[in-house]
Amino acid sequence: MTTEVVYAIQDDYPADFAWCFGCGRLNEDGYHFRTSWNGEETVTYYEPSDKHIAIPGFVYGGLIASLVDCHGTGSCALALHRKNGHEPGSEEEPPRFVTASLNVNYVKPTPHGALLKAVGKVEEIHPKKWKVSVEVFADDTLCATGEVVGVVMPATFASK
Repeated sequence: MTTEVVYAIQDDYPADFAWCFGCGRLNEDGYHFRTSWNGEETVTYYEPSDKHIAIPGFVYGGLIASLVDCHGTGSCALALHRKNGHEPGSEEEPPRFVTASLNVNYVKPTPHGALLKAVGKVEEIHPKKWKVSVEVFADDTLCATGEVVGVVMPATFASK
């Protein structure tokens, strides 16, 4: 079983937009979530550290929410990039998304010490708006579900 993402959509985000605490490759203190295709679904793997606990033995729910959030927006970027005829690693810069809504449901406590796997199913709901259903597993146990609606990042985010 594959447990890592070799090439992620976040690898192609321009430097100005690669600072997200969840998925920004340039944020030294961040989680560095990395999202890629796994067939027609998307996947992100993450192994929480000892500082990501709620109580001993269990992962902090805020980390799970961040994983759902960044996996969702990364999945949106993958889907629109593919719709535009590109894949991660192509010379074309991928679209960047921001979160319009985030919903997380905690199904079971997430045990610490397990590899987390976020799996996404993407649905286009508007040319600039996409919805992703996310399931988060700790090893093979479903621990959380979520839904992210992402919108293409407004051009005003690029102005300083």
